[in-house]
Amino acid sequence: MFCLNFNRASPRVVRLIKGVALMLLMFSLSDVYRARQVIIRYLPRTPLVYSRQLSRLLGFDVYLKLENLQPTRAFKVRGGVYFAMVRRDEAQRKGLIAASTGNHAQSVAYAGKLIGARVVIVMPEGVSRVKVEALKDLGAEIVFHGKVFDEALDYAMSLANREGLLFVHSTNEPLLYPGVGTMHLEVIEDLPDVDVVINPIGGGSGASSAVIVYKSVNPSIKVIGVQAEGAPSVYLSLKEGRLVSTGYARTIAEGLATARAYELPFSILRGRIDDVVLVSDDEMLRAIKELALNAGQVAEPAGAAALAAAMKLRNQLVGKKVVVMVTGGNIDPELFMKALENY
Repeated sequence: MFCLNFNRASPRVVRLIKGVALMLLMFSLSDVYRARQVIIRYLPRTPLVYSRQLSRLLGFDVYLKLENLQPTRAFKVRGGVYFAMVRRDEAQRKGLIAASTGNHAQSVAYAGKLIGARVVIVMPEGVSRVKVEALKDLGAEIVFHGKVFDEALDYAMSLANREGLLFVHSTNEPLLYPGVGTMHLEVIEDLPDVDVVINPIGGGSGASSAVIVYKSVNPSIKVIGVQAEGAPSVYLSLKEGRLVSTGYARTIAEGLATARAYELPFSILRGRIDDVVLVSDDEMLRAIKELALNAGQVAEPAGAAALAAAMKLRNQLVGKKVVVMVTGGNIDPELFMKALENY
């Protein structure tokens, strides 16, 4: 039997093998259609709404994809439900564990509740109280560890090994992507002549599924990613052509607060995404206010990041049909009031 010894293999060979492995993990548009046949039984189709006021304000046609209206108020539930249904027997037998700053946690907890599985969530300190309470309501067991997401992630993986739990990686788990991609499938069906789609990037499942869906249907559709200025790992990775770990995540946007880029989304986004824009915390807070006043929608900082980018790029988007992905609405009331009063 042939076996590779990675300790003796050259770095070039190791990179080649890992690259091939990642290619095998990539998904296609047909996988997204397959995922929809599963999750359509458990989750609603969210609306794509034309905003007359934001369009007038920004000078181009603004369409809002309202993933903040999902049962968990965030897009990630699509991936969690699909994962749980595909691996239902194993999840029920072992239980599920995930590391998250909130929305991936709720996704796994919601899915676990659907199938009656135990769910353990590891979170860094300082996560939004709204998200913690939502997890408790879903029956998840919560463990706090570390100050940033990546510390919680490492601990969750070690805990999964010790207790035999089924680990659900928020970014490198390939089964999440087809489920997440169903939101983009809905966009292209509702607005076939879309010109630009703007999607936040934390770990990268949303933006990665965006490029697979839109570039498969029409390569001329531009996909723009958004990261926080204080957590630019994916932006730097794509710019430098290699995985970059910043070692920090200085942003109020919990959904964007990752300190390193991950292999699977990097391999999908590289050469496919058209641009990545950095936005500040102040720009996200201003976008939260604009969404509330002009569209009547509540968004968390990460959920408003796409609008913040649209506002920043307004001169480049004139005359375009632009879809702004409102990816989450789990925000502490105090922060929401701060955005309304000060921005």
